[in-house]
Formats: sequence, structure tokens, C-alpha cells
Amino acid sequence: VQLQASGGGLVQAGGSLRLSCAASGSIFSINAWGWYRQAPGKERELVAASTSGGRTNYADSVKGRFFLSRDNAKNTVYLQMNNLNPEDTAVYYCKADGIIRVGRSPLYDYWGQGTQVTVSS
Repeated sequence: VQLQASGGGLVQAGGSLRLSCAASGSIFSINAWGWYRQAPGKERELVAASTSGGRTNYADSVKGRFFLSRDNAKNTVYLQMNNLNPEDTAVYYCKADGIIRVGRSPLYDYWGQGTQVTVSS
């Protein structure tokens, strides 16, 4: 199983970016997804998480600006980021939890590689 994150880049304050994270492999379904970020010198923090029950939770700092969506048929999660500000600059990581595989045991807390988001003022 691989998680491939993409969509990062350099954007001016007030701009938007859309991150994607696609899971590949012999996957039947994925229970939960999460987006995290880590800024230089800071700990990795949760940005948004989508549970298997359909709820989506957001960090207070991104509420109303960031929106997580998922395409279960494509085993892909997205993070639409609007009204970006320099404090959003970080490496963004996706995480899949409860990867149900065909003929193999499930995977938990499975991380993708990061994608850099840089917001200039």
C-alpha cells in the first residue's frame, strides 16, 4: 500500500490550494483519513480528520477555511485550503487508518509522504 500526497506549492496569502492523497494497492476500503501538518520547529498537528462514521473534525485554526472530502471509490482524500495565511506554511501529511485490504490484515495509522505548502505574505 502506498499513500501519494500531492498538490502542495507556493501561494500568496489569501490564496487557495487543494491537496490530494491517493491510496494504491489491493485496498477494499479505508475507514478513516486525516490530514496533519508540521511547521519548522513545531510538532506535527492534526488539521482535519474524517472518521468512519462520517464525521469530520477540524483544528480550530482552520475551521471555516479548510475542507476535507473523500472519494471512497478512488480511495482518495482531499483537503481544500482557502484563505491561506503564512501560519499555514508547513509540510502536510495524510494518514489513513483502518485500511481494509483484500486477503490481508488491515493497516492502521498509515502515513503518506509529506507535501510542502508555503504561503507568502
